[in-house]
Amino acid sequence: MARYGKEHKQETRQRIVETAGRRFKEDGIDGSGIAGLMSDAGLTNGAFYAHFSSKEDLLVHAVADQLRAQAEDFAEQAAAGGPADGFVRGYLSARHRDNPGDGCPSAALLDEIARSTDATKQAYTEGVLGVIDGINTRRGQGDSEAARVRTLSVFALMVGTLQLSRALADPQLADAVLEQGIRNVLALRTPPEETGG
Repeated sequence: MARYGKEHKQETRQRIVETAGRRFKEDGIDGSGIAGLMSDAGLTNGAFYAHFSSKEDLLVHAVADQLRAQAEDFAEQAAAGGPADGFVRGYLSARHRDNPGDGCPSAALLDEIARSTDATKQAYTEGVLGVIDGINTRRGQGDSEAARVRTLSVFALMVGTLQLSRALADPQLADAVLEQGIRNVLALRTPPEETGG
């Protein structure tokens, strides 16, 4: 029987984490069983427990990984030098709305994370604050608590807008919600001290 090295085990673990992150966003945490996750990763169910103690253990790692990837994606977009309008329009787009598996973990999983264990909530909190602090650093807003809360609030508006648009059966109304969300977010992007408010 061939033994795999540490690097192979780490690569396999990462493949499971990434596969689970995508599946969780597409089907929900409760709608994703270990058998389906492992099949998606091209592995057997038995291999799961060589890497994770439980589905909740995997969830903690998948949430952290998804938010780390989102922070990196946001950083790449900022480094490309595109306007903030483009970022907001990309986030609040029909394409993002219609492809949750490729999108924001918050918009896809927030309601289920809120009902998860403290370990999952802690992984989410640390991950989302990494996203928010990265945004603030790139926008030159520093790391003050006021800037963090403000950016979290704008991010919450974006997440909620995307979630509502996904839930509506009327496609025209869903699109209108996204468009209004874009206008709302862009109106809020300037800190109050810059507008005299």
